[in-house]
Amino acid sequence: MKLLKSLLAATAVAAMCIAVPAQAETKRIALVVKALGIGFFEAAAKGAEEAAKELGDVEIIYTGPTDTTAEGQIEVINALIAQKVDAIAVSANDQDALVPALKKAMQRGITVISWDSGVAADGRQLHLNPSSNALIGNMIIKLAADHLPDGGDVAVLSASATATNQNTWIEEMNKVKDNYPGINVVATVYGDDLADKSYREAQGLMQSYPDLKAIIAPTSVGIVAAAQAVSDAEKAGQVNVTGLGLPSEMAGHIDSGASKSFAIWNPIDLGYSATMLAYNLAAGNAEAKPGAEIPMGRMGSLTLNDNNEGAMADPFVYDSSNIDDFKDIF
Repeated sequence: MKLLKSLLAATAVAAMCIAVPAQAETKRIALVVKALGIGFFEAAAKGAEEAAKELGDVEIIYTGPTDTTAEGQIEVINALIAQKVDAIAVSANDQDALVPALKKAMQRGITVISWDSGVAADGRQLHLNPSSNALIGNMIIKLAADHLPDGGDVAVLSASATATNQNTWIEEMNKVKDNYPGINVVATVYGDDLADKSYREAQGLMQSYPDLKAIIAPTSVGIVAAAQAVSDAEKAGQVNVTGLGLPSEMAGHIDSGASKSFAIWNPIDLGYSATMLAYNLAAGNAEAKPGAEIPMGRMGSLTLNDNNEGAMADPFVYDSSNIDDFKDIF
C-alpha cells in the first residue's frame, strides 16, 4: 500500500511539472556605447529599457568605456563574451578595430549588431543607421547655408578621426557642398567627443579663420562645446554653431543665439530600435540578410540593403520655434 501511495504521489508531481508552462528564458542584451556619461547615449538607454519592458523577457546591460577609444570598447566586449550575453549592440569608436573581438562574440553564438556608428561588415550581422547617411550629410551643411544667403567660410568640428558615422556624414556633406553657392568648407578638426578638447578646437577655428561664419559639429558633445566657445568669445550672432545635438543640451544656446538651428533623430527611438533588432535576431525571429525586413516594434521595420544596413528615420530640425517642446524630453 505504501509503495502504491508513493507511486501515485510521484505521478501527481510529474503531472504538475508537465502542466506548468516553462518560463521564457531572459535574453541579456548589452547596449555598448562610445563612452559612458554622454547624454545622447543615456537617452538611448531609456529607449532600450522601454523595448525590454515591452518584450518582457529582456535584461538590458548598459555599458561602455570611460573614454571614446576602441581599446576601451574591446575590453568591454571581451567582458561581455565572458558573461555569455545573448546579444551585443554597439556604437563603435572604430569600425575596424572592434572586428576581431566581435567576430569572437559571434563565434560563441552571441548576436552582434552595430547602431549609430557602424562596424565593418565582418564584425556584425547588421547595422542600424539612425538616418540615411546622404540625408544627414546634406542636412548638416544645409543648416549652415540656410543662414548664410551670401555664403561664407564654414568649418567642421568632428568627434574622433576614426568615428565611422562622423566620417561618413562629412564625406556625404562634401559631395553636396557645391549645391550651396558661396559656402566654403575651410577645415575639419577633431575633438574626440571630449568637451574640453572640442572647446579648444572651436576656439582654434575662430582664431585661425577670422571670417568664419559657421561651425558644423555632427556630434552632441562637440556642438555644445563649440556653442559655448562662441558665446565665451562674444561671437553669438557672428558665428553660427549647427550640426547634430540634443534639445536639452542646446536649448540655452538657441536662446543665446550661438546656434540658430540643429538636427538630431530621437536617441530614445534609436536605443529602442537597436534593442528590438538585437532581440529578434537573438530569438530567431528574423535573419539578417539583404532585403530582409526586421521588426522594430513601434518604429516599424528595418529594410536591409546589400551590406546588411538600414536607416531608422529622417533627422529632425530644432530651432527657436520648437526647442521648448523637446528640451525636457531628451
